Amino acid sequence: MKLDLTEESLPVYEALSSAVRLQMLRLLADQPMNVKELAGAVKLSSAIMTMHVRKLEAAGLITTHMAPGRSGLQKICSLATDGAEIIFPVHASTERKGHRKEIPVGHYSDFQIEPTCGLSTTEQIIGSFDDPRYFWDQERMKAGILWFGKGYVEYKIPNFLLSSQQPEELVITMEIASEAPSTNNNWPSDITFTLNGRKLGYWTSPGDYGDSRGKFTPGWWPAHTNQYGLLKQLRVTPKGTFMDGLKLSDVTLTQVGIRDKQWTFRLSVEEDAEHIGGLTLFGKGFGNYNDDLVFELFYSDAANPTEAP
Repeated sequence: MKLDLTEESLPVYEALSSAVRLQMLRLLADQPMNVKELAGAVKLSSAIMTMHVRKLEAAGLITTHMAPGRSGLQKICSLATDGAEIIFPVHASTERKGHRKEIPVGHYSDFQIEPTCGLSTTEQIIGSFDDPRYFWDQERMKAGILWFGKGYVEYKIPNFLLSSQQPEELVITMEIASEAPSTNNNWPSDITFTLNGRKLGYWTSPGDYGDSRGKFTPGWWPAHTNQYGLLKQLRVTPKGTFMDGLKLSDVTLTQVGIRDKQWTFRLSVEEDAEHIGGLTLFGKGFGNYNDDLVFELFYSDAANPTEAP
């Protein structure tokens, strides 16, 4: 489903602006359900649930059909799409140039962690749970998920910026969550981001999500273990550091050694954090987005620089 910034897409945005309807979509991602089943799952009356169903159906997010049931016909609800993309208006002449590098979650260069902890490939757990020694196992290079209760993991990223290119913005995209014993959607954790030894700021993860299976999480993965995270975008610009548009700090591109031939990026749960709730990092084969850590450095030609947004 493709969306834009016109009024034609407004019904979708309105449909998604409800915690109940978001929960309904998560439920329907597992299997089709009738109105009564949905009402019971979210603890609402069937009459109120019917209004929510109409809203999602009008937005094109679900489809419904009638089918025989035990006490007559019943309305069956199913997801109508597996994703949505918002297209922002841009001019072809403003298309940005950049260097992109994907780093698998198991390709860390250093770590110091405390349990609970573990890591896994898409085929099997690496070693055993809660034993940090397995973070140096050679199988870690194939890991698609890792988690720990406190400490850090650190990555080395090559920088292909040329001397003739003017850096404008570094964008780091990742799927992350907290790390609770088992899972807990209400388990806050302060996750700190550090680039080349400079702290960029921290973001508080709301929880460790296990209420539904991750879209790409393997079928054999235990149901009581981390299932998916939130897709977060960290941006370092000439005006400061931002997480999903919200300012984290005043640290700018010029303060992080952006022209160094390689960068060191650390994700940590600090000893003195207010919320020590661990960290889960999702890569390909796990979670809802099937992506590794992505680093994008946007630039302009030095002779014709443009201001970063």
